[in-house]
Formats: sequence, C-alpha cells, structure tokens
Amino acid sequence: MNSDNILPVLKKNKEIELTVTGRKSGKPLPRPVWFVLRGTELLLLPVMGTDSQWYKNVLVNPQVKISASQHALNGNLRVITENRRIEEVIELFREKYGPSDIKKYYPKPNVAATLPLE
Repeated sequence: MNSDNILPVLKKNKEIELTVTGRKSGKPLPRPVWFVLRGTELLLLPVMGTDSQWYKNVLVNPQVKISASQHALNGNLRVITENRRIEEVIELFREKYGPSDIKKYYPKPNVAATLPLE
C-alpha cells in the first residue's frame, strides 16, 4: 500500500468514494463518504453508526478501497468502538465540516473507523 500518491489528494478533498464488499452479495459497493485525516490515518464516521450498511459489511470483510480524484488505495478498515476515541473522531469531523452539518447528517455517531495509510 502506497500512501505517498493519495495523501496530497485527500488533503484537497471533502469526500472520497469508499468501496466495501457486500456481506450477502459479495459484490463491491461504492458510496461517497466524508472523512478526516489525522496524520497518515484516514478516519470515517458511519452516518447511521452501527446501523450503517457499509459498517455492517466491514464487520464481515474489512478489506476496502478508497478513491479520490483518480487515485485509489486498498486496505483493511478497523472499527473504533471506544467512546473516547469515537468522540475524538466526531470532534475532528466537526472541525472539518462544521458542527451543524455533523449534527444534521450524523444522527447516531456511536462508532467510527480508521484506515492507516502507511
């Protein structure tokens, strides 16, 4: 996995495409998601928390692909279930996207996920 090419691209983007594998269909399921970067770590917040379909798929198969501006990267997404760490991710999302949008679009922020980029 080479993060050198994608890190500068991610720094310029507000949204990436996250592709997970369907837990029942086995098919790739791409969807646009918001994200934040913390160093070389990509952090995600499922919109519906543990009820989000992509989150449920990652529990079965953590292998994902992220894409932004013609750059792509494969890796294993790790879930974050510790409250203190979830709060940190929510705070980073608030800083990037604004508290009102996070409150509006993330009604159930009870879990997060991380993808190390190196």
